[in-house]
Amino acid sequence: MRLYLYSGAGNTFVVIDAREAPNEEYDIIGLCTTYHTDGLMTLSEATGYDFLMKYFNSDGSGGMMCGNGGRCIAAFADYLGIKPANHSFYRFLASDGEHEAKILSVFSLTKVVELKMCDVHEFGKSIKGGYYLNTGTRHFVKFVNDVEKIDINTEGSKLRWDKAFAPVGVNVNFVQILDRSNIKVRTFEKGVEGETLACGTGITASAIASYLCGYTDTKVQVLARKDLLEVSFTPEDGYFSNVRLTGPAELLQIIEEPFY
Repeated sequence: MRLYLYSGAGNTFVVIDAREAPNEEYDIIGLCTTYHTDGLMTLSEATGYDFLMKYFNSDGSGGMMCGNGGRCIAAFADYLGIKPANHSFYRFLASDGEHEAKILSVFSLTKVVELKMCDVHEFGKSIKGGYYLNTGTRHFVKFVNDVEKIDINTEGSKLRWDKAFAPVGVNVNFVQILDRSNIKVRTFEKGVEGETLACGTGITASAIASYLCGYTDTKVQVLARKDLLEVSFTPEDGYFSNVRLTGPAELLQIIEEPFY
């Protein structure tokens, strides 16, 4: 079996071409542990779409969207030679519905990808002094003066397991406002149970929460631990549309897995 290792702004994944065996079961925990990745994704066929994306956390849990993974799987589709049906951008299915992705530029093994996320309907003030949003998966956003001074794994774990977010828990994002166009984000991810270098849905949630608080505008540059990403969106009556996440997707390594 051939495995592809990808990085989306430091968020790392094992990626598998599952078009010929879409129902194959994989040792998700074993593969993620072996290759030190945050998750695993498969690409398979989907009627009426360019492909289907399935995402799993490193602990084997699934059923959620991953924004950095969405950009990486679009870059992977391009690497495989899959051509978008409309010749402009990919249309694909994920756990939270339909997405679009466009390859904006290519630099060797790194591609800059613009991912259109699903509309955001679920958001509101939390009892924990921050914002709860669902941007394809559940996120809590807490604003701090300096993200570098936060003990992410300790503070993030407390909020991730807080009874306010029971029973499934929540991802936790600590956000520092730099100015109306720039923020810094650090994320504690459930399923990984620790800090990751970036979280696409978390970065998106952080940008929208920053706007809701009046701190930023509808387009913002987001500095994660490794890379700079961009989030833009359109406020509507009771929801956010045209939500777009732009950033790098890099092919790190191709591995032949002989013992699988």
